[in-house]
Amino acid sequence: MSDLRRISRAFLSVSDKSGLVDFAHMLAGHGVELVSTGGTRKTLADAGLAVRDVSDLTGFPEMMDGRVKTLHPKVHGGLLAIRDNAEHAASMAAHGIAPIDLLVVNLYPFEETVASGAGYDDCIENIDIGGPAMVRAAAKNHGDVAVVVDAQDYARLTEELTRNGGATSLALRKTLAAKAYARTAAYDAAISNWFAAQLGQDAPDYRAFGGRLAEALRYGENPHQSAAFYRTPERRSGVATTRQLQGKQLSYNNINDTDAAYECVGEFDPARVAACVIVKHANPCGVAEGDTLLDAYRKALVCDQTSAFGGIVAVNRTLDADAARAITEIFTEVIIAPSATDEAIAIVAAKKNLRLLLAEGLPDPRAYGLTVKSVAGGLLVQSRDNAVVDDMTLKVVTRRAPTATELADLRFAFRIAKHVKSNTIVYAKDRATVGIGAGQMSRIDSARIAARKAEDAALELKLATPATKGSVVASDAFFPFADGLLVAIEAGATAVIQPGGSMRDDEVIKAADDHGIAMVFTGTRHFRH
Repeated sequence: MSDLRRISRAFLSVSDKSGLVDFAHMLAGHGVELVSTGGTRKTLADAGLAVRDVSDLTGFPEMMDGRVKTLHPKVHGGLLAIRDNAEHAASMAAHGIAPIDLLVVNLYPFEETVASGAGYDDCIENIDIGGPAMVRAAAKNHGDVAVVVDAQDYARLTEELTRNGGATSLALRKTLAAKAYARTAAYDAAISNWFAAQLGQDAPDYRAFGGRLAEALRYGENPHQSAAFYRTPERRSGVATTRQLQGKQLSYNNINDTDAAYECVGEFDPARVAACVIVKHANPCGVAEGDTLLDAYRKALVCDQTSAFGGIVAVNRTLDADAARAITEIFTEVIIAPSATDEAIAIVAAKKNLRLLLAEGLPDPRAYGLTVKSVAGGLLVQSRDNAVVDDMTLKVVTRRAPTATELADLRFAFRIAKHVKSNTIVYAKDRATVGIGAGQMSRIDSARIAARKAEDAALELKLATPATKGSVVASDAFFPFADGLLVAIEAGATAVIQPGGSMRDDEVIKAADDHGIAMVFTGTRHFRH
């Protein structure tokens, strides 16, 4: 028995009307009867198409401001009836239910309404009820019914109907059904997460997340792993909102590293200062502020030129020609910026494999959001670390208070420590990193690695002393013992910023006082795993 099912009747109800009229004309050309609702019906009728109103099909008018129009047995019976089931066929005949062979529905734009900043009542009104119910019904009965939830699939269905004389194959109907369920799942996830946020629920009993495919990736972190990139309903500026101007496809690691770089550079207000972040393997390897992007990039590069090779560069202002020219002097994987001048774009274009991403905005470091990490059999969900050092009250705990210059560098260093994998030690001087120690099991090892990085840079640049001499140091969490602090002091640090809160804080403070070091506590930890 053939799995082909001819389409004789189609029900269309869409909020996104792109491509709708041409698609409906195609259906009509195959002799398909069109049934529709409200604005969709008007669009089709205005285009000269014969279209039957849903009220004519059901015998009931639309009511309650359109809330009730498709929730009717003559709609759901037409979608759910199994065509070769005698009992179903008898019920259809007894109750005057006509089969619906194709459902074309895209849902009320709930995600877009929330993203626009609409009020509570408007968001509620944009929760689709009849649409998801019909979509799920049609998808369940994919043995007989095709369901389309995305205008991008019009071409696919057109090709199949042309090839099969107005019929669909089971293979296509299965594919469309799977997509339909994924769409309603993502839709409901957006609604449930919005509700949880409205109610201030940090741990609702059920939590779901959904996204739309941005692109299938060649592989994951390693070539033997499959991967894909999905965009979520969150409209926060970042790697998912960028426009790629040039360069080859981004890899899984490129996207992960670019996100890390742009989140870090988002900490710097472009109205106050130009800033540049260079990232390698999701960790900053050089960060700096400057009067210009060129100045900031050069200062950031000095921190660790070896690691910067093949890295990701993020800037917080419009990429200009001077900065673009300097960045392209060494091999760079990705540049991400809010925008770019035409001249800068032309300069980057000379490097055909270099990706240039424009985000049209910076991520707000204070914005609330959720981060998700999978573990075996579960999900770890937490609110984003949106603590900003500028909002913290710094407590001087040593006899000597930091100077104004040291305090500015301390704030800078702690701003960076937030974006470095724990355990974290960041040395900074003149609003630039001079040594970064990341991801070590011991904080003392991070302090040593960061100091060694500065020593290597000094040798490479033929400096008399490492830049850690006269620097400040930031730790993402408290020093459990004085040993890590003593390594920083030996490296030349003159001031320290850390959260505090260790059982041995007194011991650590005493070590700082014994060496004439200034220390401030933030009261806020920035673990990052």
